[in-house]
Amino acid sequence: MTRRPEKALALAALAACAAALVVAEVAQHLLGFIPCDFCLLERWPYRVGMVVALLAWGSPRRPARVLLWGLVVVLLVGAGLSLTHTGVELHWWPDPIAACSAPDFRGMTIAQRLAAMPARPAKSCSEPDFLIPGLPLSMTQMGLIYALAVSSCLAICLSRSKGRSFR
Repeated sequence: MTRRPEKALALAALAACAAALVVAEVAQHLLGFIPCDFCLLERWPYRVGMVVALLAWGSPRRPARVLLWGLVVVLLVGAGLSLTHTGVELHWWPDPIAACSAPDFRGMTIAQRLAAMPARPAKSCSEPDFLIPGLPLSMTQMGLIYALAVSSCLAICLSRSKGRSFR
């Protein structure tokens, strides 16, 4: 029986992507956190990552290796989204997503204010959520660290295996 480290890497990447989504869903549905539109956007690289990891798991060695390197890129896109959201939370730059900005109700009557309210309550992207009380890292900052850690580990494993088992 031949050793297939790309299958193990694909399964580990699948588990890492799934874990990120599980944490986000638990925070939202069980802990009552309200995600902003940017938070919802940040989940997409992990969804794409799960599909790519499954494709890599089911592929022959060379295509699996290419897919796993593609997964590194997908996770780096996720890190970029988290970094952008972190900048919004820390007020380094304005919200790049229009839906994240709170409406301006100045100079409006009560009827106009009610008519301008969104159908569902929204949360500003500049309001950080802290998953662990006392830890000065928002969920977005933890997502940035996580995406960088997973993509780095995957890239290191792929680089070290070059020329050995991935042929």
